[in-house]
Amino acid sequence: MLKVMDSAVPIACWSCSIGHNDSTLFCPHCSKIQPPPGGDYFSVFGLEPRLNLDLTALEHEFHRLSRKVHPDRFARAEENERQWSLADTALLNDAYRTLKEPLHRTEYLLKLEGAEIGDEFAGTNGKDPGRAPADLLEEVFELNMQLEEMRMARKTGEADPELQAGLEQAKRKFDVLLEEVDHDLHTEWNKWDEGDAAARKKAEKAMVDLLHRRRYLSNLVRDVTETLGA
Repeated sequence: MLKVMDSAVPIACWSCSIGHNDSTLFCPHCSKIQPPPGGDYFSVFGLEPRLNLDLTALEHEFHRLSRKVHPDRFARAEENERQWSLADTALLNDAYRTLKEPLHRTEYLLKLEGAEIGDEFAGTNGKDPGRAPADLLEEVFELNMQLEEMRMARKTGEADPELQAGLEQAKRKFDVLLEEVDHDLHTEWNKWDEGDAAARKKAEKAMVDLLHRRRYLSNLVRDVTETLGA
């Protein structure tokens, strides 16, 4: 089941003026649709920020709320309600797309906690997006040489089965490393969800490092895949 979070921030309903929490899409007193709520994507679904979610329950709640705010239901409503229906629908879609996908959910929660994560921060704090992780330097150097050789061979129309096999083997290895990163991320999820403030900070740092490593590995796999398929 989804774990519901109560908002501590009251807001007055535009229609009945009775106060309610600021994360709801509908007034609990008069049932009127409300403007897009403040807060984060978790609060849109009444959830506490956490990384392990019941995705079946999340999908059910998404469809339930989507039906309630669907613009067709407000075709004859006041102009403000029609506009809020559109805005609430867009918010629900964005929130659901983010929370249902594990990596997007992880990055989103880390950003809520103030972590510098994502492409815009990939070159900060020593996380150069073009710099190989220390334990992969030799393999990445060799891989880049193989990729360049393959590209040159393709330009001249030459076939090199040995080079092809080497790149395919390298791709399989980096695919395995990606799986290991994903496993380690899930381990840190549990530490964050279940830990105290100190444990969460430690898990946050580990997840930021893992996401940077994953981004680098994903780029390698993409480059190999594109070169093999050229």
